[in-house]
Parts: sequence; C-alpha cells; structure tokens
Amino acid sequence: MSSETLSLTKKKKEALGWIELIKGWGCVFHEFLFQRFMASHLQNPFPLPSLNHLTCIVTGSTSGIGRETARQLAEAGAHVVMAVRNTKAAHELIQQWQKDWSGKGLPLNLEAMELDLLSLGSVVEFCNVWNARLSPLHVLINNAGIFSMGEEQKFSKDGYEQHMQVNHLAPALLSLLLLPSLIRGTPSRIINVNSVMHYVGFVDPDDMNVVSGKRKFTSLVGYSGSKLAQVMFSNVLLKRLPLETRISVVCLSPGIVLTNVARDLPRYVQVQYALIPYFIFSPQEGCRSTLFSATDCQIPKHCEKLKTDDKPICPFISQDCKHTKPSEEAHNVETANRVWEKTIELIGLPLDALERLIEGEEVQCRYGTHQQ
Repeated sequence: MSSETLSLTKKKKEALGWIELIKGWGCVFHEFLFQRFMASHLQNPFPLPSLNHLTCIVTGSTSGIGRETARQLAEAGAHVVMAVRNTKAAHELIQQWQKDWSGKGLPLNLEAMELDLLSLGSVVEFCNVWNARLSPLHVLINNAGIFSMGEEQKFSKDGYEQHMQVNHLAPALLSLLLLPSLIRGTPSRIINVNSVMHYVGFVDPDDMNVVSGKRKFTSLVGYSGSKLAQVMFSNVLLKRLPLETRISVVCLSPGIVLTNVARDLPRYVQVQYALIPYFIFSPQEGCRSTLFSATDCQIPKHCEKLKTDDKPICPFISQDCKHTKPSEEAHNVETANRVWEKTIELIGLPLDALERLIEGEEVQCRYGTHQQ
C-alpha cells in the first residue's frame, strides 16, 4: 500500500457522512411525527411504585421535564434533591407542592441545593457538600440541559462552549465525583436525559469546543455534538465500572417536549410550536422515560448484559420507554475512548480518577479539591 493510500485510509473523520445524516434526520422526524402513537400505551402520569427507600438528585428541576420528574418522584415517597441554579425558585416550588400534597400522605421529602453547570467549580462544591453527608445516593438524574437555538457561539467562564459544558462536561464531572455516594447507595443508577438529536451529532475529540475552523459552529452543531459526547462517555463509563459497584448507566430520549427551551427559540419557530401541540409532548409526558429509567427493575440486568458485549454501549431508552440503540456514530469505540480521555482532561481530573474514586481515594480536580 502506497504512503498516499495509507494516509487517506488513516484520515481522521471530520463529519458525518451524508448517508449517516439522512438516517439520523430520519430518526428525528420519525420521533417527532409518531412519538405520540408509539407512546400511546403509556399511562400519564407514569405510575410509580413506592420509592420510600430512594434518594434521588435531579438537576435542572425547577422547570420542564426536571420539574415533573422531581415532583412525581417525591410524591412516590423518594427523598428528592433539587440541584438547581435558582434555589429561591426551588424553595417556592417545594412550598407549593407541599401545599398541594397536604392531606394525601406524609409531607414530601424535598430539598434544594445550589448547582450551576456553567461553573465546574460549582459542580465540585456541590459534590463536596453532598459527599460530606456520607449518605447513600441511589439515583442521579442528569436532566439539566440547554439548546440555545439560533444563537451565536458562547463560552462558559471555564472556557468551554456552553452546550458542551452544560450538556456533557458538567454532568460527567458530577457523575464521577458522586461515585462514592452512588457506591454507598448500590444498586444505584446514573440517568442521563439525552436526545434523539444525538443521531445527527458529531464529535471531534480534538475540537470539542468547535473552534478550529474545520466545522462551522451553529447551535444545532453544538447541541447535537454535546448529546453525542454524553452517549459516548456513558458507554465507556458503564464498561469501566466494575460489576461489583452495581451502578447502572442509562441514556434516554424524552421525546420532542414543549419546555422552557421554547422561550429562546426564534419567534417563527415558537409559532410553529403553538400550531402543532398534538405532536409535542407535555413535560409530564416527556418525563416518563426518565421515571422508567430510574425505577424499572430490569435496567440493572440489561446493563450487566451490555457490559459483557465487545462494544461498549449503555442502555438507550426511547420516549416510549423501550430499549433502543443509539446512533451508529455512538458505537464508534475508538472515538468514544478518545472522548472519554478528552473529557477527563477538560474537567480537570487525572486519567485514573474513576479507579481511584471507586477505591475511595481523594482526587484533585483542577476546579477545586474534591473531598470524599
């Protein structure tokens, strides 16, 4: 083989192929058009068993899917920690929910803790405060996310593109630093509210901020790429977690849901949202796949089965609460491992952080000292 042919063979992939894009957009439009039909067998609200034994952290739980998730988990008896930027709004919600719940049973077990995913230092501080309790954590729901449709590229104070930080980097750091508490709560789960949009996403591990100029940044590129990065990272995390930790890792699509994201959409898109309510899920409908992933008794067994496969892949739950496969690109083992390593670097942890945290050791994070 000539050197020229060899170089072409080894040329790094710089974007999805057009066939992959067609398939990806096909999945997106299929979910939009048929999600209500596919999920017609699901009850609304989603029925939950008694969850008195569970402690759950839900990020971004003052609005949209996260709000409904937190409320329904609490009404089922779980101790729910609302991890949010605006604790005042969370406390007002808690008061309202307690009032609405009065006379139906024991008071809801809810609390609010400050967490700003646009600051990795805030993530470290949150984990330090929580881990200091030495309490078990049974379910971590990484729900918070952003999709700044049509807006220019923006960066966090940590220097990362905002979609990538909020949708992937910060939840990854949160998941790793909370491992000691998740191990205390085993069997436990890390639930990532993802999106069908990851099917049209692409990640370059060497250009996760999309600043090299090789690709033009759009909000769609930022959002879909961050969601794909989360799936890839989750795949590797599940594979690397020893079976004895009994920690499940799940990604899911809530469907196309009318949430506060619509406030940031261009006016003409908001009008379209208003005209097609039949196709769009309400937050109560959109949280069903999250609640299913957090409580279904078969999830741990499915995770164990997938851990033994050759390719690292975690369960991906569709909006109709059924197991499905993530995108073809998400199955790219080489890229997923590179995304894992680059993510660990960007969030300021040593490459062996996972192993050390599982062993109960302290790790140094560039954004603050992590305490067990």
